[in-house]
Amino acid sequence: MRVQPDAVFVPLNIAVLTVSDTRTFDNDTSGELLASRSVEVGHRLVARALLKDDLYKIRAQVATWIADDQVQVVLITGGTGFTGRDSTPEAVGCLLDKRIDGFGELFRALSILDIGTSTVQSRALAGLANRTLVCCLPGSTGACRTAWEGILAEQLDARHRPCNFVKHLLPIEACASRG
Repeated sequence: MRVQPDAVFVPLNIAVLTVSDTRTFDNDTSGELLASRSVEVGHRLVARALLKDDLYKIRAQVATWIADDQVQVVLITGGTGFTGRDSTPEAVGCLLDKRIDGFGELFRALSILDIGTSTVQSRALAGLANRTLVCCLPGSTGACRTAWEGILAEQLDARHRPCNFVKHLLPIEACASRG
């Protein structure tokens, strides 16, 4: 990681959502990976949920977190594929103020090393909504690991240069008054 010498780590408030028709908290290795990696590096896990793949329930949960003064980052795993039930991109896309097109592009570029051309079926995406970062990742634990190690660990670290997502998020000190 490229670090600016005088930069300091800023712990972020992170919510993790797993979208799955089959997983429970007991076997949710993808959501657990995102939650544990966040905490291991110094961020705070402020919420965690598991929902069936239902467009409106996903949208309602993410909208609630976007409006929550205590949530700065929403990490979603699951529901980004092509099956009839996969609806995370459709649920989340309309909530975003700005899309981060490079997120999905970089994720697929990294993912090709693990799964080859099957990466074209990934609909991973990210964007900003109400100064909250929202990232939609595939449901596999390997995909979440790829996203964390290849993108999120650096982009959620205020010390990373030349740029990172932290400066675009509402500072923690201001979280109590988002207005």
